[in-house]
Amino acid sequence: MSTRTFDAVVVGAGINGMVAAAELAGSGWSVALVDEREKLGGFIASDPLTCPGFVHDTFSSWHPLFVTGGAYATLGDDLHRHGLAYSNSDGAVTGAVSDRGVAVAHRDPTQTAQSFEHEHDRVAYAAMLADLESWSPHVFGALGSELRPFDLARLGTSMARALGKDASFDMLRVSAQSGRALIRERFRGFEADQLWTPWLLHAGLSPDHATGGLMLPIMALTMHAAGLPVVTGGADNFVTAFARVLNERGVTVILGESAQHIEIRSGRAVAVQLADERLSATRAVLASTATPRLYDNLLDPSAVPVAGRRAADRHRPGRAAMQLHFALDRPVRWSDSRLDDVPLVHIGSGASSTGIACAQAESGYLPSDPTIVVGQQCVLDPSRAPTGKATLWVQLQELPFAPKGDAAGSISTDGTWNTDTTAAYVDRVLDSIERFAPGLRSTVLHAYSIPPTALTAANANAVAGDPYGGAAEIDQSLLWRPGTGTGHRTGIDGLFHIGAFTHPGPGLGGGSGHLVAQQLLAPSRRTRSVDRVRRAIEKLTSK
Repeated sequence: MSTRTFDAVVVGAGINGMVAAAELAGSGWSVALVDEREKLGGFIASDPLTCPGFVHDTFSSWHPLFVTGGAYATLGDDLHRHGLAYSNSDGAVTGAVSDRGVAVAHRDPTQTAQSFEHEHDRVAYAAMLADLESWSPHVFGALGSELRPFDLARLGTSMARALGKDASFDMLRVSAQSGRALIRERFRGFEADQLWTPWLLHAGLSPDHATGGLMLPIMALTMHAAGLPVVTGGADNFVTAFARVLNERGVTVILGESAQHIEIRSGRAVAVQLADERLSATRAVLASTATPRLYDNLLDPSAVPVAGRRAADRHRPGRAAMQLHFALDRPVRWSDSRLDDVPLVHIGSGASSTGIACAQAESGYLPSDPTIVVGQQCVLDPSRAPTGKATLWVQLQELPFAPKGDAAGSISTDGTWNTDTTAAYVDRVLDSIERFAPGLRSTVLHAYSIPPTALTAANANAVAGDPYGGAAEIDQSLLWRPGTGTGHRTGIDGLFHIGAFTHPGPGLGGGSGHLVAQQLLAPSRRTRSVDRVRRAIEKLTSK
């Protein structure tokens, strides 16, 4: 078996793997980036899934977390120099519709609040965003750190000094709340609930999970600040720009080759073995993989630390998801025309319907009234469809991987996403959309579905059809994600775990890849002290 030698080998070429490889290589490291798929990007892709001339973002689509994160601050200029462009809105960014009515959020938070029925809610909305803005250095500091004891002590001290005792405890209290609890406590009308509770699904949460009380205003503040940018021309253009940056920085990209084994020698990760080649890593191995795959498959059992074994055993997948794509003969015409120009619309009544759908899915049943994410990318980027026509991007985030029944009692199930079950559920979704967008079915030129089993087939990191790296309840978040208690460190010297399975979790921010790359590029105080001692000894012995 031949061997090539690099400073670092990165396994997995999704957003976090690409970010880590680009940042390390940008600082002079020699880097190999390996992925078993034939394309870079993981769940970032666009394809002509339906009719000629229609471009669909196959999986993920919206980039507010990326453009507000550290990876973009580091790599954004180079990505744009290599062709990345975003389409965004200065007006409406998201909306929601149910039998309760329509709510629309604009980039301008004041304009958003002015549409609320109750004056109390207008004041409460401004107060919620003001609270988060005052907390943001500490909130985003936590999301952008390893949360090791030193980090926690530093963050706690900084928070206490800046906020004082009462405001600090208030922030911690909100962090422990669910999204439903926050809404009930602060708002009287339906608008804030219907607008922002469904966004918790995009973080892998339900309305009743702890941390939702903090994540809900984070979603709102992020979209007021950054909008809902999509990649102009389709998500593949993002991957193309990244590929050019990686090439410019000298990264060796190896696609269509699965990592077979991570070699450990004397307690240190020293190489990644492919089928016919060994990639030696003199400084680090970064694995953007599922937690079970890292500890159960890529490492010898004898090399797995107790914490890693425990993390793999305890890991729970979250709810499964499905993607639907439609080529339309014309843009959607909603019953309420305010939604016609909204990039992303949720169909659902907020915590009530979303909470029920989550409970049904987590019990193994097809939800009777799912929360439906309707993406209208052509509102922002008309180039994705022929003139006068449109694409429709639909995401369902409350599904069982192996449906044992239908909560509505009308769809037959056999424990799989067979053709009949998938088609029947797509019909349910279209019926729900058409209630608020009459005539939609007559405009559908072609439909394409990606059920949970197909998500897993497309990307092995979507364990049990879950694209969010595992359940995001508090015991699998923050300090406890991925469950080793060591953050991105694995307990094996030189081996780091990145990706959605690790802190700060799912989304297109590239946060874990950025965090680990920056750690590797900034030696610890201890390392610098050791270097100083070594240099002093060398100076003395040379005399």
